[in-house]
Amino acid sequence: MKPITPKLRQLVDWRAAAWAGLISGCVFFLLNLLVTPLVLGGNPWVMVRLMASLILGEAILAPPATFHFGALVAAFLANGLLCFVFGLLVAYIIHRGGIIIGFAAGAILGFAIYCINFYTLTWFYPWFFAFRGWVMISNHVILGALAGGIYEWLEVERFIPVKNENH
Repeated sequence: MKPITPKLRQLVDWRAAAWAGLISGCVFFLLNLLVTPLVLGGNPWVMVRLMASLILGEAILAPPATFHFGALVAAFLANGLLCFVFGLLVAYIIHRGGIIIGFAAGAILGFAIYCINFYTLTWFYPWFFAFRGWVMISNHVILGALAGGIYEWLEVERFIPVKNENH
């Protein structure tokens, strides 16, 4: 008689997912704050105010685009929360893959988030329309790739037996 080996299901490591979202979110925040203004020209505080507008509304976008502590806090909170949730989503989707799948699938999901952000949410936040383009695509792809790769790197794999539904 053959020994019966139970079917196993891999669990999502939610701690690794949270860290992946937060770490990739910090990199994404810095890319938007430092690289985007360098490439597109302009002031880094424009990007801070753009992210803060998700919480504070359109009024925070009014000139001058200078340092505003409330805008910085709101931008960091909005970005952090959204990237945290994105990290959880990426982990849920890719948790059965390895690190290469993590980077690749994460990059694809990052591009999907770009499309959602800049082709649907612009109905509610029309001022984001001006930032469509390859710089934001790159930033979102990097966000996704990092979230997926960091998740797979930090993940502690755990499995549980699958219960037989016939009994």
